[in-house]
Amino acid sequence: MSIADVKQLPLSEKLQIMEAIWEDLRAQADGVPVPQWHKDLLDERRKAVEEGREELLDWDSIKDSLPSRRKP
Repeated sequence: MSIADVKQLPLSEKLQIMEAIWEDLRAQADGVPVPQWHKDLLDERRKAVEEGREELLDWDSIKDSLPSRRKP
């Protein structure tokens, strides 16, 4: 299936394909190597939150703070 073929599909079929691809990728996630610098960066960020130098925010509060999402 080409990109042109995908563009012709109805939205519902595109979403079904995306869900199938996502499930397949998720099933293979453990096999993807994570670079050490990613692990190091996550450890640094976790430590900063634990020490109170950074604040952990949830996605909903971040979304609501975006200019395009603010209510007039």
